[in-house]
Amino acid sequence: MFVDLKNKVAIVTGSGQGIGQGIAKVFAANGASVIIATRSKENGSATVNEIKERGGEAKLIQCDVGKSENITELVQETADLYGRIDIGIHNAAVFGQSTIEQLSDHALEETLSVNMKAAFWLTKSCIPFFRKQGMGRMIFTSSVTGPKVAMPGTAHYAMSKGGMNAFIKTAALEYAKENITINGIEPGYIMTSAMSELAGPAELKKMANCIPTGDFGVPDDIAYPMLFLASDKASYITGQTIVVDGGSTLPESQIVMDQFYNITHD
Repeated sequence: MFVDLKNKVAIVTGSGQGIGQGIAKVFAANGASVIIATRSKENGSATVNEIKERGGEAKLIQCDVGKSENITELVQETADLYGRIDIGIHNAAVFGQSTIEQLSDHALEETLSVNMKAAFWLTKSCIPFFRKQGMGRMIFTSSVTGPKVAMPGTAHYAMSKGGMNAFIKTAALEYAKENITINGIEPGYIMTSAMSELAGPAELKKMANCIPTGDFGVPDDIAYPMLFLASDKASYITGQTIVVDGGSTLPESQIVMDQFYNITHD
């Protein structure tokens, strides 16, 4: 897919590692000037350096997106650096597991602030710049967990992603007439350093076997659909989310899948 983002400026939160880093590198490779917005100076600097070594343009702005004033400063600093903002991507997220009874108010608030409220704050801060230049693209990393499926111990995470999807629809309606589109991607199991730390090789293999395509996705699998949504070619798409999960949310049950493969491969 050829997408020319030359002279476009994109903010990507949570882009020091994992999916966010993949998004930043793909957008830079396609001509965008990318703001690496992340809490970790070390990770963010490494991403910037890698992009520049490949001939791209990127700058680091350290930012904790869990506070609204930090996002306001992030957007203004980006505008001061480049004179415009074309694409806002909220990818930063926190993930933790806890039963509802054991979940602390602090963990709940942190999850909702970083995952969901930051999507609202980034949109609110970017809209005036989008309006000034007559266009804009907001794209969010949502999840299949919450909007499509459930996992015990992740009520707070599911709430944040379900709320994000609801926000996408409402915000899209508010700005549809201003050439501002608002969309999201719902990843399934994507192999990142964080994913690899959740379980050992044997457990990860079992998880991969439950995915119809037979393996985990990689960050580029999320980055390229986002690249399309950021392009002029997607100007008629707004208020939508795209599931990118290797088919993992399709089976009625894993038992049915196992029976099918046993029959068809005997």
